[in-house]
Amino acid sequence: MSDQKKAYLYAGLAIFFWSTVASAFKIALRHLDYLHLLLFASLTSTLLLFLMLLVQKKIHMVLNSSLSDISRSMLFGLLNPFLYYLILFKAYSLLPAQVAQPLNMVWPIVLVFLSVPLLKHTVKKKSYLALIVSFIGVYFISSQGTFFYPGKSDTLGVILALGSSIIWSLFFIYNVRDPREEVVKLFLNFLFATLYIFCFIFLFSDFSLPGLKGLLAAVYTGCFEMGITFVLWLKALRLTKSADQISNFVYLAPFFSLIFIHIFVGENIYSTTVVGLILIVGGIIIQRIRFPVKH
Repeated sequence: MSDQKKAYLYAGLAIFFWSTVASAFKIALRHLDYLHLLLFASLTSTLLLFLMLLVQKKIHMVLNSSLSDISRSMLFGLLNPFLYYLILFKAYSLLPAQVAQPLNMVWPIVLVFLSVPLLKHTVKKKSYLALIVSFIGVYFISSQGTFFYPGKSDTLGVILALGSSIIWSLFFIYNVRDPREEVVKLFLNFLFATLYIFCFIFLFSDFSLPGLKGLLAAVYTGCFEMGITFVLWLKALRLTKSADQISNFVYLAPFFSLIFIHIFVGENIYSTTVVGLILIVGGIIIQRIRFPVKH
């Protein structure tokens, strides 16, 4: 099998798993609260990433981490997965999966505007158009089938789902500047995030063991939202001849996700959800289009 075919295979597997996680979130939240979902999912990812480091013989890279590396991981782990998934899982606990999942997708647009103060980038006119188109999509999705009466969705849930995109964008901006091996960075991030969530539950909640269904859904989330899938995606990007071709596959995930949400979660998919999702993806595509430069 050629490297390009392997890249498509790895990308396809990653898209498939990412398409299932919104359903896994909602199923898990039927059996445990969002704090314990984050705890057991983060713990699963930490153990999984540790095993990957063992197999790849990279444990020494963790042990040789400098104080600067540890400090960065403490900060990055606070942003993602701790704060990011704390906010996102709370949003999923308040909203239907078909609403929370697309609202979280606006992060590429948010990233562009955050890069202005943080990276001193300039915002092009197409970015404003992309923002308008995407937020029209947000309006459609938030209406939950009642376009002219958009107050149906839980307001806090909508704010949290959109707010999670800010946390992810901040993490993305700072993480790309970190030259360390990806699996090493991920492991340390999750290690510190797991410690943070343990402390958070100790201070603000009560620790409890979930039932088998909740635990399995949390473990699935840890494996296929946070752990294995990211590694598959990195493999696809390394093997492909064109990163753009692979990256475009990401836009299929939310549409497949709606199918899984309908089948496994039992939500009736609103027409406004589909239209809104198309608009959000359309806004992201507008942002990515490279217009020819006139000479």
